[in-house]
Amino acid sequence: MTSILHHVRARLVLLLLGVLVASATLLFHSSPGSTMASHYDITGKALFNQLAFYPVKQTLPTDLYRPVAPWMGRLILPKPQEQRGTDWVWMEVTEAPPNATALIGKQVRLTWSQKRSLQRDVVTVTRDVNFSPLIATLRRTKADLFADRLNGRAQVGPLQAIAGARPKDDVTVSLAAATLSQQPNGQPVLQIEQAPLLDTGRYVALVQFLGPVANAPPQFMPKACPGEPPCPSELLRVQHYNSATRQFDGVQAVVRMPQQPIDGNGVYASTPRALEKSPAGAAGWYLYGAQDQTGLFTVQAIKPRSLFQLQPQQVLLDQGQGLDYIHEQNWRNTQQRKGTLQTVLIDPQAQTAATAIDQWQEGDRALVMHLFGGRGGRSGEGAAVGTVTGHFAYGLATVIRDPFTNELQLEVRYQQIYANNIEGVISGEHSWTNYMGNLQRGWLGTRPVADVIVKLDTIGQDYDFGGYTLSPFSELTRQLRIIAARYRTGDGTGIASVTAATSCVQDSNQALFATIQVMRQQVESSPEMQRWWSSHPHDPTVKRFERLIALGNDLQRELTPFGLVRQDWQANAHVLSGTEIQPGAFVRAADGPANVLTALQSWRTILPRQAQDELSLQFLRHGAKLWFLRSNQVGGDNPDILPIAPTQVFGLWTLPGTRVALGTILFTRILSAVSLPTWSDWNVAFWLLLLYGAIALPLGFSQRFLRYKPWHASGRDYLQLTVRLFFLPALLEEFLFRVLLLPSPRAGVTALMWLLWAVFSLLLFIAYHPLNAKTFYKVGNPTFFNPVFLTLTGLLGAACTVAYFLTGSLLLTTLIHWVVTTTWLTQFGGMEQLQPQLSRKYS
Repeated sequence: MTSILHHVRARLVLLLLGVLVASATLLFHSSPGSTMASHYDITGKALFNQLAFYPVKQTLPTDLYRPVAPWMGRLILPKPQEQRGTDWVWMEVTEAPPNATALIGKQVRLTWSQKRSLQRDVVTVTRDVNFSPLIATLRRTKADLFADRLNGRAQVGPLQAIAGARPKDDVTVSLAAATLSQQPNGQPVLQIEQAPLLDTGRYVALVQFLGPVANAPPQFMPKACPGEPPCPSELLRVQHYNSATRQFDGVQAVVRMPQQPIDGNGVYASTPRALEKSPAGAAGWYLYGAQDQTGLFTVQAIKPRSLFQLQPQQVLLDQGQGLDYIHEQNWRNTQQRKGTLQTVLIDPQAQTAATAIDQWQEGDRALVMHLFGGRGGRSGEGAAVGTVTGHFAYGLATVIRDPFTNELQLEVRYQQIYANNIEGVISGEHSWTNYMGNLQRGWLGTRPVADVIVKLDTIGQDYDFGGYTLSPFSELTRQLRIIAARYRTGDGTGIASVTAATSCVQDSNQALFATIQVMRQQVESSPEMQRWWSSHPHDPTVKRFERLIALGNDLQRELTPFGLVRQDWQANAHVLSGTEIQPGAFVRAADGPANVLTALQSWRTILPRQAQDELSLQFLRHGAKLWFLRSNQVGGDNPDILPIAPTQVFGLWTLPGTRVALGTILFTRILSAVSLPTWSDWNVAFWLLLLYGAIALPLGFSQRFLRYKPWHASGRDYLQLTVRLFFLPALLEEFLFRVLLLPSPRAGVTALMWLLWAVFSLLLFIAYHPLNAKTFYKVGNPTFFNPVFLTLTGLLGAACTVAYFLTGSLLLTTLIHWVVTTTWLTQFGGMEQLQPQLSRKYS
């Protein structure tokens, strides 16, 4: 019997691993078919997508059009013979502060500040770039862009990796702050402490669209566009926002909204069709762009104002409603929502909606968790093994005051960890405008998106320990920038590919893991901080940091669900904290089957949807306020595509007539239960066993169901029995009645809902025993019908249910079940009650 069980168990393990490997291979290596020309090449042929189309000198009225940033420009990769010394690039200045306008149109040297910690990070990611032979193979089947101009260069730093990421010098950036100085030869130099922000458009205006211009000249009537002909005019009438009246009754003007070319997948990234009818534009649009060579303002990016106003469409003050929104409502009816926006604020701690909104004040910082979904319709894409993967990224949201309206808004920036791709999206820091609203390659018009804005004081505010400052946001941003820089060069190989273990979501969360590790290490290794902590134990900063530690513990458990830290994550955390002997010696996840096994160690962050949902739950439980910004293919009307919600694994495979993805539920519950218990988990199991014994033994003896009568058998028979009991009934019954029937304790269900499932599971567990005695295990009759036995069985089920709720561990509930069953059978007359013949054999 034991050998058969071992054989079946081995087969099941191999089958499960086979399914996982096959699924991961399909999920992370399948891609929609495309032409051998990249989308960057195809769309870049249009004149309005070329920087030369927009002259440096602009004559836009300053009361209607505002510069996007104090410093803006185009990055130019230095020639190989120019590349000497530290990491630097040329920047052709297109916008400058009033004291530096003479530099507009000129090339200046852009380099890093000499700040020691910053230079350490620059050196950490600087690499000799020599392309892997695999790139030649990939080019035969894919149209991804590779940084060809960097191949063969020595000591490529993060700035040069940005400038050289595309085949042409067309990367535009803005600088939050820069120090202007001069070299000894008199040439100007800009020094920065933060990575350049990848940006789009030199000027911004706030307008409402009135409609297309009638009888527009032929050159503004595109020959191809989404939908049925004729194509709409690219010339649109707009009315500017009037700051005096706070209405859209300002100057009327004509702007050009170019129809983007169709890409290799048959998709138009954006269109001006029916833009004036878009419900997303009810509060107006921000237009980003510049004058073309004729003086006509040409739009390069758009942003709907209503998405960022501090005016949510819905405020949820009940935690149960919040959990339901995260799991169900957020992505429900995505296709029917096409072209619309949803903004939802979840704040269970607020008493009223107005109070919840008032908590967001100017200058507040919040974490962004970005997720986009799939694309369906005539120009849609496939879904491997019933799963729409999507894309995940972190970012930063800041509450700012809009210069046009003077209202408070959310400003969103992304820290994109992005692999080689066909669009020309660069791994690094992006403005929302550049990543989402860009008409050439942004996702606003082609994909559904959910940005979760997480406002929590433990991560949003810095910590001052008597003059020693720690900043969770700064550290996370640092970690993300370093990983983004590594992606740009592929750690020197030129390849940044997507696998189960290395991807946008896995490596974004590697940065989160590293942030937790570094924050702990900084406090633990600083005697000054430790002394201040000891002398100020009740200081609010200390209390807040203790809550940060609790959050970090839960997040680490989320990121390493089996209790095993991935080797690459642990090693890289040492590198980035400065505790590694050889700085910069990053460890990469292995290829092949080992890659999948590595990914399973952080399986909760393999898929973007699961990562965003489960991290949202964790932050909500720790008191965060969550603001959801949802868009569903917003902008001009493209009837050829439909928004498809991202899913968890097997999420498209639902029970007929329902939205229940049974495969997702079972997959998640099984993996959630297979975790290594912590010391506190073992403590829980120990005390529950004692409590069970304290109740069950007196009850069993008083009712004459139990009596001390050890089973006298050979050592071999004892061993065979105890091993068999571990698998059947203990493991099998716990797997059925706890793991499969109960939501994981970390799942997003309310306590009441979990309790209802627990009661249902417990009743089934009790009823199963007499039913089993009547069918498959007839030796259990009549014992399994004894009221005392059923009472003790119910107590055992309750103990295991409590253990599962507190620990989430199948191993611990199995051990409790096994200890109780084995003790009853071998010490308290159980063998005589169930198998008297076998018991008499040894008497």
